[in-house]
Amino acid sequence: MEEGDSKSPANSEQIVSDDDEIDYSTKPEFYDPELDDKDEKWIHKKKHGRSDAVLSCPACFTTLCLECQRHEKYLTQYRAIFVSNCKIEDKQVPIQSSSRSRSKKRNRRNEGFDGSDAISTSNETIKQVCCSVCSTEVGVIDEDEVYHFFNVLPSES
Repeated sequence: MEEGDSKSPANSEQIVSDDDEIDYSTKPEFYDPELDDKDEKWIHKKKHGRSDAVLSCPACFTTLCLECQRHEKYLTQYRAIFVSNCKIEDKQVPIQSSSRSRSKKRNRRNEGFDGSDAISTSNETIKQVCCSVCSTEVGVIDEDEVYHFFNVLPSES
């Protein structure tokens, strides 16, 4: 019975917290007080133009795009040319088209198409785009190598 008592926390030596062992007089090894300034300079080097948002993966919050343009009609969709942390899947995505959307496209071509639609023709081949970190589907890429994001988290740029 004494053996069981000696192993109980009440009878053991006093447990010392990690905070008690920290020597605050020495500079922490992994702390850089100028890190925010360095990060800001890095982002300004990477961002060359104006962007509507910075896009992130909805599952792992990895940055996918620093420069993008918001879709005029579908406000939760974005398009971009320069991306990071994205991988293109080999399988092609079928494009859904209806007779209603075809007639709208015909009328739009006659009026002068401005390229604001995410995907303009039904015979275009598009491929699925996923986050390279967690493989979540975040959008598609068309034949012109324009990325169309629809499953992303936008944030202020």
